[in-house]
Amino acid sequence: MTHPYPALDVITYGEAMAMFVAAETGPLAGVGQFTKRIAGADLNVAIGLSRLGFRVGWMSRVGDDSFGQYVRDTLTREGIDQRCVSTDARYPTGFQLKSKNDDGSDPAVEYFRKGSAASHLSRDDYVADYVLSARHLHLTGVAPAISASSRELAFHLAREMRAAGKTISFDPNLRPTLWPSRAAMVEGLNALAALADWVLPGIGEGEILAGYTQPDDIAKFYLERGARGVIVKLGAQGAYYRTATDAATIVGRPVENVVDTVGAGDGFAVGVISALLEGRTLAQAVARGNRIGALAIQVIGDSEGLPSRAELDALELADVPGIASAA
Repeated sequence: MTHPYPALDVITYGEAMAMFVAAETGPLAGVGQFTKRIAGADLNVAIGLSRLGFRVGWMSRVGDDSFGQYVRDTLTREGIDQRCVSTDARYPTGFQLKSKNDDGSDPAVEYFRKGSAASHLSRDDYVADYVLSARHLHLTGVAPAISASSRELAFHLAREMRAAGKTISFDPNLRPTLWPSRAAMVEGLNALAALADWVLPGIGEGEILAGYTQPDDIAKFYLERGARGVIVKLGAQGAYYRTATDAATIVGRPVENVVDTVGAGDGFAVGVISALLEGRTLAQAVARGNRIGALAIQVIGDSEGLPSRAELDALELADVPGIASAA
């Protein structure tokens, strides 16, 4: 009998939203024109990996509305498998507004996602044959935050993939306003991180979740809870990684003109995950993460700066040896 689902390299899940980016700087209340784009941390990673030639599946729910169709059209255009994306006629697709900044600072973002179709994701959306056809699961901390039922799905995905001997990466991607409390966020995300092979917190996230301010201490915190490798993002300074046998800081890549900081962490995850799935070393993976993260912040939009395989190959081929070195 023919298997009903294609084998995937990566599976992820979450909420995608229409994103309206301000066409001018200043407070959102005064902006008259916006450009429509797509947003969603897990979807950004799915897009980035698909552009690099990986077979990627993304699970979600969208509303029976124009925003939902926009999400589906984006998935089709990016070559992402959407067999486990359902259309929910009861609830709408979420959207967000994002300000435009010209000084390199983080833009203001306003969300309109409460009660969205994706917030009703649950274990009922889990399809074992589809999920377990993938060799890797990527999770972010956003989807578990949008509802209790979505959080149950995140843990179920992680436990099933772990039991099947597949690899898991986890990016905390803190969204404190979506959680019932800060304590619930810390407990939930640390429990999810304990199921992952590769944990990718930012330095600020590590302080909140692990209670430490030093990259080494943050890394040790997650290694002690079962991670194989921890990569702590240090912003412009690059990233620090640690395993049971190795540790180093990989310097960041200089960026002259920072246009939009949102999506940098997702670009970093694309670089790390893609390299590890290709069998590269963790140092090489972090260096690629730094590279793609730097590309992501040089354009407006969350995923617009993510490179194709040909673009990445050309950049890596032309690179000067040692420019991203361990320190």
